Amino acid sequence: MRGGNARFISMLVVFLLALPLSLFAQNDSTQTEPSRPCERPEFRQFDFWLGTWDLTWPDSGVGTNRITQELDSCVIMEHFDSAPSGAFRGYSVSTYNVHTDQWQQTWVDNNGGYLDFVGGLAGDSMILSREAVDAKGNDFLQRMVWYNITPDSLDWSWQRSTAVGEPWKTLWQIHYVRHQSAAGRR
Repeated sequence: MRGGNARFISMLVVFLLALPLSLFAQNDSTQTEPSRPCERPEFRQFDFWLGTWDLTWPDSGVGTNRITQELDSCVIMEHFDSAPSGAFRGYSVSTYNVHTDQWQQTWVDNNGGYLDFVGGLAGDSMILSREAVDAKGNDFLQRMVWYNITPDSLDWSWQRSTAVGEPWKTLWQIHYVRHQSAAGRR
């Protein structure tokens, strides 16, 4: 019994000495910041759009667009305003969906519009598209294309096609120039 007690006491001492080390190791690993889900490189694909932009479009259109990163860099928020050219305003919320490997965007505006898009990078352009139905019940496609992207300017086109594989017709084209007071900052 004595030998058994000595063995038990030795095992207990080893256990008690090892316990603080294992607790320290567990605490150390829990104290390191867990990986943030939106730090994946795909979440940075829309960063070119961040900032405050002066907009121009044909027929003397002028407006502004302020694009911000929100919710721990997981969301891109757009604040579009067509003033002084018009009264059209809208917001979009965009995020990268890791499950579908695509960007998703929801647009709402002061005309009661609601649009939802999916897509992503295609070469040097960002393309988001959607299926839609017109007032007569006909299916068609809509897309937005960001292209000619530089640090201080880019172009955006709103396009429509009657069907997959059919040509795209540009309905609205906007030229973006980074707002001067925000130049060089994103």
